Amino acid sequence: MTANDLVMRDPRDALGFVFHETAIRKLTVGVMGLILKIFMEMRVEGLDHLPQEGACILVANHLTNLDVFPMQLALTRPLFFMAKSELFTHKLMGWFIRQLGAFPVQRGASDQWALAHSRKLLDHGLVLAIFPEGTRSRGGLSVAKTGAARLAIEKNVPIVPLAISGTQCLFKKFPHRAEVHINISAPVLPEPDADPISLTDQFMFTLASNLPAELRGAYAARPRGFDL
Repeated sequence: MTANDLVMRDPRDALGFVFHETAIRKLTVGVMGLILKIFMEMRVEGLDHLPQEGACILVANHLTNLDVFPMQLALTRPLFFMAKSELFTHKLMGWFIRQLGAFPVQRGASDQWALAHSRKLLDHGLVLAIFPEGTRSRGGLSVAKTGAARLAIEKNVPIVPLAISGTQCLFKKFPHRAEVHINISAPVLPEPDADPISLTDQFMFTLASNLPAELRGAYAARPRGFDL
């Protein structure tokens, strides 16, 4: 191994990541499903829009740290997703969330390792879930980053928009259950010469159209002539 190899090596390369649905994940999702039924009533629309095989990128708005659990409960395929790197600093916790399909991303800069791992997941024909805003929504959708669109163009995989609402009310209405709505839109297969900014706008305005008005944020007003 050369000195250059040592410089280029990322510590995350030494961690074990999964490319399949683990028993730990099945058990955790099952238990969370039982718990969340106490606190929420979920309605799912457009489930048939999720491809039943092959790679795709699921893009969703992000309201709370628990969003991924209702999303996973609503879907028929396992999700693999980025999580902030701070969650992986504890050895046992890091192992556990890796078993759930998570992998670390360093926020605030372009994380080439996380992008490379995303490509591996797509090469394995899996569902990569991305929150394009990069963080939780604060009072509505914020302007999205173009990473999901760039990956979809590069790997020639469809983008599936998923709008989620109601998770921000979880646990706040007990003993009444929060109404959680999940709406999955038809997949979009980008053209090879697609513009990442235009593609991002396309799926973000689609997300906004399936959210309550107060959650649409930066995508509340669709530009004149804009066609979804």
